[in-house]
Order: sequence, then C-alpha cells, then structure tokens
Amino acid sequence: MDKRAAVLQGTLDLLVLTTLSRGPLHGFGIASRIQQDSDDLLRVEEGSLYPALHRLEQAGLLKGAWGESENGRRARYYSLTARGRRQLEIERENWNRLARGVARVLKLA
Repeated sequence: MDKRAAVLQGTLDLLVLTTLSRGPLHGFGIASRIQQDSDDLLRVEEGSLYPALHRLEQAGLLKGAWGESENGRRARYYSLTARGRRQLEIERENWNRLARGVARVLKLA
C-alpha cells in the first residue's frame, strides 16, 4: 500500500472509531453521522466504508452484531471493543501530532 492510501485508510479508521465511540451504529448510520458531524464536508462511500468495517472487525477493534434498523430492516451494528477504544486513543494522538506538524509548516508559508 502506498503512503497516500495508508493515510487515507488511517483517516477513515479514525473517523469510524471516533463515530462508534458514541455508541453502536450500522454502516449507513456511521456514514450519515460522519457526513452530518463534518457539516457535509466528508462523505464516506459504501465501497470504502464496508471494507474498513470488515478490516477493523477482523483486527478486533470492532464487534458486529445483527439487529433491526430504524426502518425495520436487518442491519449489522458495530461497536468498539476494549482494544478498539485503546486504538482510538493512539490514533487520536497520531492525528494530533500530524496536525501540529502541518500547522507549523503552514505558519512558515
């Protein structure tokens, strides 16, 4: 995986973990919450979200369980595991460190 793809994947992982830190959601709910919380600046497509959810679940950061959505349809709900909560803190610190570095460079321009 190239560095750009790794950064984008890491950013999506951070967004998903952060969103689920507030409680369990199904895939569409996760995408909707990210879009809403970003004031429509970020839109996560199904083709990116569901592979990320599967990868995070396989890594033991999320657990999934089948349930019924608000409209009565069967949906897989995801929630953070204890390992996922620890990883979220690591990812937040990494993001903050990156943001501080970018802010320093921007001040020089």
